[in-house]
Amino acid sequence: MTRASTPAPLLEVQRLTVAYTRAGRSYDAVRQVSLTVQQGESYGLVGESGSGKTTLALSVMRYLPRSAAVRGGRVLLNGADLLTLDAKAMRRIWGRRIAFVPQDPHTSLNPSMRIGQQLGEGLSTDGLDQRQARQRALSLLADVHLPDPPRIAECYPHQISGGMRQRVLIAMAISREPQLLVMDEPTTGLDTTTQASILDLIRDLVRRRSMSILYVSHNLGVVAQMCDRVAVMYAGELLEDAPAARLYARPLHPYTQGLLDSVPRLGQNKRRVRLRGVAGRPPSPAETRSGCVFLARCPLAIDLCNDAPTLFETAEGHTARCHRWKEIEAGSADPRQPASRKAGPPRTPTIGREVLALQDVQVHFPLRRSLADVFSRRIRRVRAVEDVSLSIERGFALGLVGESGSGKTTLGLTILGLVERTSGEIHLLGKPLPSVIAGRSPGTLARMQMIFQDVDESFVPTMSIAEILRRPLIRLSGSPPDEASSKAISLLEAVHLPPEFADRFPSELSGGERQRVAIARAFASKPEVLVADEPISSLDVSVQAAVLNLLNDIQVVRDSGLIFISHDLAVIGYISDVIAVIYLGRLMQVAPAAEIFEPPYHPYTEALLSAIPLIDPRGKQERIRLQGDAPSPVDVPRGCPFHTRCPRFLGNLCKEVDPPEQRTASGGMIRCHISLDELKAVQPRVFAFSSPVEGSG
Repeated sequence: MTRASTPAPLLEVQRLTVAYTRAGRSYDAVRQVSLTVQQGESYGLVGESGSGKTTLALSVMRYLPRSAAVRGGRVLLNGADLLTLDAKAMRRIWGRRIAFVPQDPHTSLNPSMRIGQQLGEGLSTDGLDQRQARQRALSLLADVHLPDPPRIAECYPHQISGGMRQRVLIAMAISREPQLLVMDEPTTGLDTTTQASILDLIRDLVRRRSMSILYVSHNLGVVAQMCDRVAVMYAGELLEDAPAARLYARPLHPYTQGLLDSVPRLGQNKRRVRLRGVAGRPPSPAETRSGCVFLARCPLAIDLCNDAPTLFETAEGHTARCHRWKEIEAGSADPRQPASRKAGPPRTPTIGREVLALQDVQVHFPLRRSLADVFSRRIRRVRAVEDVSLSIERGFALGLVGESGSGKTTLGLTILGLVERTSGEIHLLGKPLPSVIAGRSPGTLARMQMIFQDVDESFVPTMSIAEILRRPLIRLSGSPPDEASSKAISLLEAVHLPPEFADRFPSELSGGERQRVAIARAFASKPEVLVADEPISSLDVSVQAAVLNLLNDIQVVRDSGLIFISHDLAVIGYISDVIAVIYLGRLMQVAPAAEIFEPPYHPYTEALLSAIPLIDPRGKQERIRLQGDAPSPVDVPRGCPFHTRCPRFLGNLCKEVDPPEQRTASGGMIRCHISLDELKAVQPRVFAFSSPVEGSG
């Protein structure tokens, strides 16, 4: 994208301060923030949770909750101050000149109304009759690239996928052709393939309709690919603001550099690069503080930083709130966090170190979908996992990647005995495992542990951290209570948490701290195998880096096998030694981590790689977009299960014949009818950079 040049900006936020009042105390969530969005420009707001970016977006929309109040500043849209307008005047502006796309379509759409009705409800206020409103609704659904608009219009929200629901929200937002779209994390929670399609749609709408966007996100890759300018917020203040290409290439604030160093680049691996991230945790909004808001976490802090810095103009269009920006620009001061240690050397598999082996594992669930099925006694089955064979060695990490519904979590639960397998064998240390957890001995349970995606749901909220850690030590390891208490303290220290955390409860810890406790609990019984199911998906990028480093450190020290489940191939590529790509319960590709990013790829792997938003705006990617949703695991297609969406579809061969497993030179596997030589010949490298991307280590 290129920044539009117009005589006057579309949106100006001038010295905005917003405060929340809770329990009788008031604190600033946004403090003296100024920014400008030009006509046709996409402007990104990034920062950790609690940075104030969503509060700023809600202030622009005049959507603040009752507990919040604007204490100063102005929000100008085409020169008119929105903060001075009454509700009646704002109703004329909402939708027509400024519109909002929220993060969660589940809570934003009315579950009791059809999609067409919900679109028509807003259009009827423009004087359209019922027939005109319906035609306009169908046109909008087509504009956001939804297939078969008449059918979608008759659906209820729960009857369409998450990506489709997000497209409906975008259709609602653009229905009255606003000048400015305010988007709050519009792709969070979506698969990377769905996210890529939504981002393509947003870019297309901006181009065709000459709209501006204020885009709020914690995903630095999405912002890099979507936005012309980027502002970085922290503790309610704007710390840096610059054109996207400049900010990502030469950040001048240590916090910006820390965020960029927290994200694994495609092709980086823990054996070569260690993530630096951002040390410490953000201040509480209620904390009183003076000086630089980033002082406590900054690697470049000096006495001068006790005085609050202004927003320095470092170059045309680039501002940074740092006393030492000139030293950073000159290269005499390094804004990166110090590396806690260097990345370990590459490791190679060793014969006899196999800890877990899966052979032809299948998981089918019975499903009765209708009254006719009941009367006919027909039992339909969800084929969640199909003929999966894998092995994991001590000290090695296997990454399991795929879209939602691919079967990756089901496979992890099956390994642990939380889901019963239909057929196949699982061996731990060469011994067969009973299918369900009830048939496994305490010793076996101790050797296999899991880190769950939702940490909050895996903790008993009334148990202290010490009790949470003591429980597996006593029940699985047989430690006496007194010994378990001292070991619990040692576990906290192993995950870099202070001993006083033992007396706290889960609600008193941050998300990253709770995830550290979950890791400590998982390693309490000294497991041979650890299954981590999306353990960082809900964490800020800076916390993700710390958790990935910690997980890697402990896994290597304990020499455990790790199965890491995620939909993010960049993260999977970083943490894993071997990667398995799964689709509709079947393995499509298995390869060493370094090999997965180079052709030949399975066409599904190729699409997953193409969908990842590169954190470097200079990066170039092949645009391979999957059409439609994955088929239901109840009705898996004949032949190759991927043929209904495959960009390299060959016709009847793919439709009718199960594809062969082809072996690569490294011992990897690609399940495809196209030969490896032909795949390599027709597949370019999915991503490339205009200049080399340096590691963070």
